Amino acid sequence: MQNLVVSPAIETKLQTKHCVTIHEVEQCFFNRCGKLLFDTRATTKTIPPTLWFIARTNKNRMLKVVYIQKGKNVILKTAYEPNDVELGIYERYGAAA
Repeated sequence: MQNLVVSPAIETKLQTKHCVTIHEVEQCFFNRCGKLLFDTRATTKTIPPTLWFIARTNKNRMLKVVYIQKGKNVILKTAYEPNDVELGIYERYGAAA
């Protein structure tokens, strides 16, 4: 994805803490079939708003992808395997019908 912006710190965190590659994140963007959800928690509120979704990689690994959209740029905040609470929220509000 040409417009995916990943800082060196975020890339390091993805690799060391979550064992997620940028390629897997890109696959999730291409494989997404549900809605985008807004992170409305006061502690993580941003301008522009933080968006997230859950999708599968090409190897069927499920990831939660969190980012900010600034113009054409997609600024990645994090990506990791979702927990049960996050899966439940996405199934209820974001999953494709």
